[in-house]
Amino acid sequence: MAAAAALARLAAAFLLLMVQVACEYGMVRVVSETGGPRGKDYCILYNPQWAHLPHDLSKAEVLPSKARPWQGHCRNDGHPSSWELLPGPAWPPPRGWGSRVLTATPAPPVCPLWTQSLLQLRDWTSSVLCSPADLPATGFSNQIPLVARGNCTFYEKVRLAQGSGARGLLIVSKETLVPPGGNKTQYEEIGIPVALLSHKDVLDVFKTFGRAVRVALYAPSEPLLDYNMVIIFIMAVGTVALGGYWAGSRDVKRRYMKHKRDDGPDKQEDEAVDVTPVMTCVFVVMCCSMLVLLYFFYDHLVYVIIGIFCLASSTGLYSCLSPLVQRLPFGKCRIWDNSLPYFHKRPQVRMLLLALFCVAVSVVWGVFRNEDQWAWVLQDALGIAFCLYTLKTIRLPTFKACTLLLLVLFVYDVFFVFITPFLTKSGNSIMVEVATGPTNSATREKLPMVLKVPRLNASPLALCDRPFSLLGFGDILVPGLLVAYCHRFDVQVQSSRVYFVACTVAYGIGLLVTFMALALMQRGQPALLYLVPCTLITSGGLALWRRELGMFWTGSGFAKDPPQPSWALASAEGPQPLRDAEATQPQQPQPSELAEPEDAAGVSPQDPTSPAHCAPDPAGLPGASA
Repeated sequence: MAAAAALARLAAAFLLLMVQVACEYGMVRVVSETGGPRGKDYCILYNPQWAHLPHDLSKAEVLPSKARPWQGHCRNDGHPSSWELLPGPAWPPPRGWGSRVLTATPAPPVCPLWTQSLLQLRDWTSSVLCSPADLPATGFSNQIPLVARGNCTFYEKVRLAQGSGARGLLIVSKETLVPPGGNKTQYEEIGIPVALLSHKDVLDVFKTFGRAVRVALYAPSEPLLDYNMVIIFIMAVGTVALGGYWAGSRDVKRRYMKHKRDDGPDKQEDEAVDVTPVMTCVFVVMCCSMLVLLYFFYDHLVYVIIGIFCLASSTGLYSCLSPLVQRLPFGKCRIWDNSLPYFHKRPQVRMLLLALFCVAVSVVWGVFRNEDQWAWVLQDALGIAFCLYTLKTIRLPTFKACTLLLLVLFVYDVFFVFITPFLTKSGNSIMVEVATGPTNSATREKLPMVLKVPRLNASPLALCDRPFSLLGFGDILVPGLLVAYCHRFDVQVQSSRVYFVACTVAYGIGLLVTFMALALMQRGQPALLYLVPCTLITSGGLALWRRELGMFWTGSGFAKDPPQPSWALASAEGPQPLRDAEATQPQQPQPSELAEPEDAAGVSPQDPTSPAHCAPDPAGLPGASA
């Protein structure tokens, strides 16, 4: 019974999607009749079954409706921008004016752009336009009325507007925009476009342009791919390549120095966390739970996610910049002795300033996160730093662990994008709904766990629904962990980074396939659907071709470390007992024992804890010993 009920619900959801009212996003261009500011576009939601809108504003035509033939003419006093559209019979034309007839003939002559596309907007928002009594005495001849939503159907409103000579109808909505629907007979009867405009945009129109405005309705075609995809591609592939290379390099350095003790106050070597199968299962369960909770309690939990992102991204930014800052020749002095948490380690002044800078950047983004003009730059910078820090810290020890994690998250991504639309009442994907922000959200906040770049092409989708193109952090981190594993394996088996390069190229190809699927389907795509097969098949196939699949699968290439340099061997072996013949000889310090190697951050691990003054650090002087 339970299975039958579930199937019935899936079928009902599928039918709901099939009979959904066709709707499209469009634009309304608004200009002032008295000059003033330049024109501005606003979002509208219209139903093309009422009447189609032109794709190009320069080709917009004010043609007679199918239900009410109309005659008129246009005239010009010699200037291209002074054409007027006049109602009524136009032949013979007024003397002294260049005139052309506009009638309901199959191929009517038309007026230039200024006449064709811009019509007077009639503010009639005090009425809901549900009865003939709501019509003005003079009608809406050659105007586009602006009326309030409610009290009657869309068909009743547009029928009255068309009968009084309106060339279109804009309905103001204080609620969520919905497609203006009707039945087939009503669609055939109506020949003027009808669209919904948000109340917020109406207030902005009157505030910016005043009450005397002209408008034009049009719906530009959506481009297959926006140019901002190039920027997202470069950021994503660059982050995966840099993070994988950094993680592998630090892991090899850590293995060389695994027996070396470093208890100094500037210890920068972070301990990596190996992912186990149990951790993978717990992580996926947490992801599923958080995604479902966000879907139902988005307005409450979104601020928790924003706070976590600020903390994690500032930590990641500090981790990425600290190796560079430690190479600076100044700011090496330490703070005074104290008993405060963290500060009792007496960090260097330059590192303390770096921490303050990273926190400040995170706070600035948190305060101005909704500034669409520039806040996305800070979000992307913080997000890349967070991804690099995560790739450096989290480590998959075997290809078996990589395969398990990637396949489980592959199923997770596909389920929440393609399957959940059949399980939700709205018919929307849970993943897309949470990533882009629910349409009914009262806070209008967006989750920051994505790379976002504004659309570079002007389109209704950019203006209305999704002004940014997004790529989730998971689509970078999950394949990036495999890339990092490939780099570590490369170094261990001395394969000239062939695994690392192949997996990185496969990630780039998978991302291009994702963009192609997005262009063809025109809907949000689970990127892991394409990234996981590309990276897993490429890396596994390469290991099989090189006859190293056994070592690659189990990570046995890490069991035996490659030959280590002399300084690493000396530090690993530790002090050895002296033989009798050597006990009588004074031991001379060797250069390899005096000069400690630099760690991964680029500083000597034997940095002494000098007093709080800015004298040169002895470890920074050539040939100086501690």
